Amino acid sequence: MVLSFLSLLSLLFPVAAITWDVKPEMLTIGSITIRWYGLLFSSGFFLGYILMSRMFVREYRPLTDMEPLTFYMIGGTIIGMRLGHCLFYQPDYYLANPLEILQIWKGGYASHGAVVGISIALWLYARNRPAQPFLWIIDRIAIVTALAAFLIRVGNFFNHEMIGHQTDVMWGVIFTQRDLLPRHPSQLYEALCYICTFILMRVIYSRYDAKTPNGLLLGVFFICIFSARFVIEFTKENQVAFESALPINMGQILSLPLVALGGWLLWRALKNPIITPDKPNAISPNKPRTNGTSSKNKKMNR
Repeated sequence: MVLSFLSLLSLLFPVAAITWDVKPEMLTIGSITIRWYGLLFSSGFFLGYILMSRMFVREYRPLTDMEPLTFYMIGGTIIGMRLGHCLFYQPDYYLANPLEILQIWKGGYASHGAVVGISIALWLYARNRPAQPFLWIIDRIAIVTALAAFLIRVGNFFNHEMIGHQTDVMWGVIFTQRDLLPRHPSQLYEALCYICTFILMRVIYSRYDAKTPNGLLLGVFFICIFSARFVIEFTKENQVAFESALPINMGQILSLPLVALGGWLLWRALKNPIITPDKPNAISPNKPRTNGTSSKNKKMNR
């Protein structure tokens, strides 16, 4: 259905395919090569640091925690993305050659693995920080993750990877580093959905501010990001051969439970909102306030 709709648009508005011949390498200095993908990937962490710092200040969290949070995020993201690709898409090869799992410079990352890696990293980060419970921190990280996902997909476009099926739509792109066939720019489809998700989440956060129910933003993230991923996968080439034998590809299979989890988180946040106080020493709005008389004084007054 998705492909049929796109083909109809191309018949109504026919134009020549766009030729994309930009090289993945942005700059080469001696033996050092800087690639567009690497620049955009690292920019996600940089911009994420700035946005999270502002949210920490806004909600009276110590900025000194930003350094360990950044290390947890970098580690969780890279390890999760790498292991996700190795175990979800090529388990036979990498289990037979485990040392190649460490060769991250050769590429091979999976966004679904990043979800797992980041979640574990943030759980480890939050377990000794009662003022920053897991759902509170992951909600806010979800905002910056949507922005980082946008930048990564633009990086994939520069890398001529994750290309779409051959097409005759008016915005078809010829990726000269791959072949001379016009294809769906599936990376840009995802990038557009991800930046829209980022904007939506920023609007929600601005609306609720520190009173954002825990789990609300993460639920929106899962629903928007992975619903888009599920639909857009219909326009993309399979990453590995075994996916051709599946009714839907691996990316779609892994997206479905995350969309369901997002729906549950959203329902839970709206039905029974739990709000972390914006000031760590403040009384939670979910807990009843006392009249100021201690239990000890009550016993003395009996």
